Amino acid sequence: MLNEERRRSILAIVNRDGRALVTELARQFETSQITIRKDLEILDTQGLLHRTHGGALPVHRGSLQDPTLIEKEKLHRKEKVRIAEAASKMVEEGFSVLLDSGSTTTAIARTLKGFRRLTVITNAINIAAELAGTEVEVILTGGTLRKNSFSLVGPLAEETLRQLNADILFLAVDGFDSRLGLFTPNLAEARVNRVMVEISRKAVAVCDSSKFGRRSLCSIVQPASIHEVITDKQIAKTDLQNLKDAGVKVSLV
Repeated sequence: MLNEERRRSILAIVNRDGRALVTELARQFETSQITIRKDLEILDTQGLLHRTHGGALPVHRGSLQDPTLIEKEKLHRKEKVRIAEAASKMVEEGFSVLLDSGSTTTAIARTLKGFRRLTVITNAINIAAELAGTEVEVILTGGTLRKNSFSLVGPLAEETLRQLNADILFLAVDGFDSRLGLFTPNLAEARVNRVMVEISRKAVAVCDSSKFGRRSLCSIVQPASIHEVITDKQIAKTDLQNLKDAGVKVSLV
């Protein structure tokens, strides 16, 4: 395979899977990790992907990107399942659990179906539908429907949340800068998420490692406002250290 052919193939993998690791690419193309790193550096210089520690991420052009829930569900499925399983172990019978919208929180909702004395508060209509017919009591906020995320936002959603309290919040995000905080591309979504953090006894961010190093249009909260982060083991060491310095517990799955 010619160098250019390999680089085109690498770029296709990154865009298809949402990320790529140097070790996996070296094994797949039967070449050295040094060669793969050089390929990634060239593609990064050309602005075709974003080089990260140990691999690469797709280029996200602009901070206004707002992918649909269906698009999100196609990415990092295995990581999301592991994160969901870890999150469910933090839940006990009798808890009130707050879930915001997102593909990772939807995966968490699926792990909660076996509980009998559980209340789930959510602004995501797909999560409410996921739990319909189970023993779980569901409280769905009102609000204006966002078609991209199936979430309810706006003053009505915020006011409903302020009348409630949650034992634990699982918050999915579109971007996580380990120094600056959690981000989402939609202002109304950010406002609702901020209220969720305020009314929760424990706030847990749930996101795969590809979300780190990304910023979006709207800041939700700073890292110190989150008690814990559940992510996968590919998180960069610098991000891991930044979170620990902020006093945030990190669980790797």
